[in-house]
Amino acid sequence: MGRAHEIDYKIIGDDMQAVIITIDPGEAVQAEAGAMMFLEDGIEMNTGTGGGLMKGVKRVLSGESFFITTFMNGSKNPRKLAFSAPYPGKIMAMNLAETGTILCQRDAYLCSAYGVDISVAFTKRLGAGFFGGEGFILQKLAGDGMAFVHAGGTLLKKDLAKGERLRVDTGCIAAFEERVEYDIEWVGGLKTALFGGEGLFFATLKGPGCIYMQTLPFSRLADRIMNATMMNRGETRGASLFGGLAGLTGGDRGF
Repeated sequence: MGRAHEIDYKIIGDDMQAVIITIDPGEAVQAEAGAMMFLEDGIEMNTGTGGGLMKGVKRVLSGESFFITTFMNGSKNPRKLAFSAPYPGKIMAMNLAETGTILCQRDAYLCSAYGVDISVAFTKRLGAGFFGGEGFILQKLAGDGMAFVHAGGTLLKKDLAKGERLRVDTGCIAAFEERVEYDIEWVGGLKTALFGGEGLFFATLKGPGCIYMQTLPFSRLADRIMNATMMNRGETRGASLFGGLAGLTGGDRGF
């Protein structure tokens, strides 16, 4: 159980996690549309842009939906509500008052304390935007409350010392503090780039600051599912063709 800025929360589950939040009367949390799992009586829902047209547009650019939903406890007693992750992975609880502004992968935002600002952050270098796995636009979470971010697979947290540099697969970056320098780097060697299976570029992260890495980027999971689907379709076609030939020459049919 954790508590920060008047929000009690509990993260449950192992590979398919959810966060259960308890809010006192008059308190509110906000969440990505469609993330809600359950809510108790007395909690009121209100869906909007969260601050005007441009706020909604910025969220769309960062991978979220145009609208954001606010959940307020209108009762006289504490009430619980929960939000669940969209695919296998882990939920990170971040106290922005301690970490400062966080940059994270697109569509990583799950929910947060009311008032946390969700916007877009353009990478400082064009190369990082065009070739980095996170895309040119990252999500930016700012404020002084709790924010909950979802990442694929298992999470690995690493604190980079000042000047310390780490190369990471572009898709495996889940989130990092705003003060961390972010860029891309050519993997080196044409053969390695084409046949190494790691892509053409690494992400380079330079401290000081904390970074969070994910073992299973959603894009990697989606690629495996797509490849398996294509293989199964090929097997089905092969089976259908074999079945058709067997029907033409089957022993069940006498002449």
